Amino acid sequence: MSRVELLRVPDPAPADLVTGLAEVLRDAVADGASVGFVGVPDVEDAERWWRGYLPGAWTWVALGHRDGAVRVAGTVSLRVGQPENAPHRAELTKLLVHREARGRGLAARLVAAAEEAAVRAGRTLLVLDTEAGSPAEGMYERWGWHRVGTIDGYAVNPDGRLRGTTLFSRVLADPDRGPGS
Repeated sequence: MSRVELLRVPDPAPADLVTGLAEVLRDAVADGASVGFVGVPDVEDAERWWRGYLPGAWTWVALGHRDGAVRVAGTVSLRVGQPENAPHRAELTKLLVHREARGRGLAARLVAAAEEAAVRAGRTLLVLDTEAGSPAEGMYERWGWHRVGTIDGYAVNPDGRLRGTTLFSRVLADPDRGPGS
């Protein structure tokens, strides 16, 4: 990839972005990611899943440019529709980078974009969960996320085994002083 740009997915999402998101999701599950699927969904099921997921999330894509072609190389979402007593909170979800695009800092750029948008929207606390024992745990810790704890046997991963999930949080601003403090 010679150039990568980040784009927030508009609502409604264009069909080409949904297809690209479906490919990234399929690649992640094929690589063993525990992201809500036990087996690799077919293209239609993955596109249908994204069409149902996107309206409730703020989602960014990393668009990779190579040889005149543009494709979705990665994605991340924020779930901001929190309960009435949690207007300060959002959940970071679906951080996925296609295997062919890994090792180029896309995950860090995507998370930074989501965190910046959260701060601008007045969110002071982000939470997430990731598969226990996965490389993602170390990435989140390097990026300043706080490990809260692990829930054993949380989900069945693609190989059929029960795996734990690790919960993380990140304070973006002092909740008593507001964003950017």
